[in-house]
Order: sequence, then C-alpha cells, then structure tokens
Amino acid sequence: MPIEIQRFGVGHRRPEGPPGTVGVTAQIIHSDARGLIAELAFARGARVEPHANPNTTWMVVIEGGGWVAVAGEATRVAAGEAVYWPADIPHAAWTEHSEMRAIMVEFAGDDDSGAGVILEGYARRLLPEDTADHHVSRGEGQLAERPGYRRPGEPDQGEPA
Repeated sequence: MPIEIQRFGVGHRRPEGPPGTVGVTAQIIHSDARGLIAELAFARGARVEPHANPNTTWMVVIEGGGWVAVAGEATRVAAGEAVYWPADIPHAAWTEHSEMRAIMVEFAGDDDSGAGVILEGYARRLLPEDTADHHVSRGEGQLAERPGYRRPGEPDQGEPA
C-alpha cells in the first residue's frame, strides 16, 4: 500500500468555521465516520463565535497563541497547549494581537469509549543486551531544498515568525 500524504498549510486553506467566523482559514486533513482532523489558521483579530456541536473536540495549538472559551470561561492559550471542547457545550476561540495555528481533532459523538475501535498497544521493554552494541554513527550533509519551499518566518508567507 502506498504512503498517503495530505498537504495542508499555506496555499491549501480556505475560509472556514461556523456562522460569524472572521479571519480563520482551515484545511481538512482527514474526515470519515470516526471524526475529523483539520488545521486552523487564525489571523490577528480573528474569531470563531461561541457555538456548540455534538462532537468531542480537541484544539491543539501548534504556533502562536490566542484565547479560548468553554461554557463562558475564557483563558489564554499558546503553542504546546491543547484545549478540550466537550460535546454540546458552547466554545469559542479568537486572537487579538497575534496569529495562531492549531490542529483540530473532532471525534464523532460525545464519547467514543464504548465504540471499542481503539486497540490497546504495548511497547516491548528493551533489555540491556538489546542496546549494548547498537551505536549509530552521525551522518554528514544536510536536507535538500524543496522546490517552492519558503523558510518559516518569511513575511510574505503569512505565518507568524
């Protein structure tokens, strides 16, 4: 089976969000009966108005920061933080003076604990003899430039530095 790659980010996003959304673009990365994964990009002064949906959602902030509200309680969020939005509870997100990028993971329904589709996995414990003679030498060189790639932080790229 070939590797499946879904592109997202600059050049792939479209205006997205519930009614009243301003300054937010998004790209759906995956969607099926189990849920949805999307990238959201908030411009400065962007907002997703308070709304509720029937699905449990996590908003994982990967760049920048802003504000979120759940059930009327608001707090700041920044890169490296994830916000839980329970099903059927009003929630919102917005930015003021900064931009924010997030990955949104929305699960079908309010709680998937009874679905039984997540398989429990276990890592094999490494024994000392497994690691004794497995040294990897450091490689030489660098990554090749990708055609059309702009380095993060370029002003015309539209993303925060």
